[in-house]
Amino acid sequence: MFAFTYHRPDTLAEAVALLQAREEAKPLAGGQTLIATLKQRLAAPSDLVDLGALPALRAIAREDGRLVLGAMARHADVEASPLVRESLPALAALAGLIGDPAVRNRGTLGGAIANNDPSADYPAACLALDATIVTDRREIPAADFFTGLFETALEPDEIVVKVLFPLGGEGAYEKFRNPASRYAMAGVFIWRGEALSGESPVRVAVTGAGQGGVFRWSEAEAALAAHFSPTALAGLVLSADEMIEDIHGSGAYRAHLAGAMARRAVARLMTAGA
Repeated sequence: MFAFTYHRPDTLAEAVALLQAREEAKPLAGGQTLIATLKQRLAAPSDLVDLGALPALRAIAREDGRLVLGAMARHADVEASPLVRESLPALAALAGLIGDPAVRNRGTLGGAIANNDPSADYPAACLALDATIVTDRREIPAADFFTGLFETALEPDEIVVKVLFPLGGEGAYEKFRNPASRYAMAGVFIWRGEALSGESPVRVAVTGAGQGGVFRWSEAEAALAAHFSPTALAGLVLSADEMIEDIHGSGAYRAHLAGAMARRAVARLMTAGA
């Protein structure tokens, strides 16, 4: 691990100022990815700005018909929150599938989406729910936030403050977990509710499979809008050429998994609504 200067600011303004004053500084949330990267000497930030002393960033609330999750809310917090379980149970269930207990008790929502690992879970929820990511200076729609593998619309000195999740519908998330890392080899979040911006009332987001990271599966959305049933997806297959291919599985395998997870998510929604 390379040497760095550690900071633990007491306010968000102080944290932003530290990042702006030091070109190679990095914010530290739960550290589940960043610390491992530092240990492998794959990154050499000059400074680490720890956000752990900013309790306001861990708040979970319901405001104006939206579920508001602070960026420093840990996965275990989201999973266990009575408010999340009542307002958006699919999101609580998703949080409970992340990693293992050690990861869930340290990893954070903001850190997960800012890192934008192609196999992470939260990006699928953000995209399917048309969430809004609020930073220290602006609001970014999820569709504009995730820009590619490990890439987001964030500026180097920009900090995620909270995420706004619209309510008024129902959702389900299913994923096929890598047995070692528990990352999604394919995960699908399906949301059914009021049509958003004139779009289909059904939104389908896929994580863990695509070469470009999380994405909307428009063909599945159209099929489910016409007939909401697992059978509506039976003939749909994602292009294997556009899927991740590595030692854990081929592109064709991940395309198959994405379809299977989508059908499971639809079945779960139909069972819940029965």
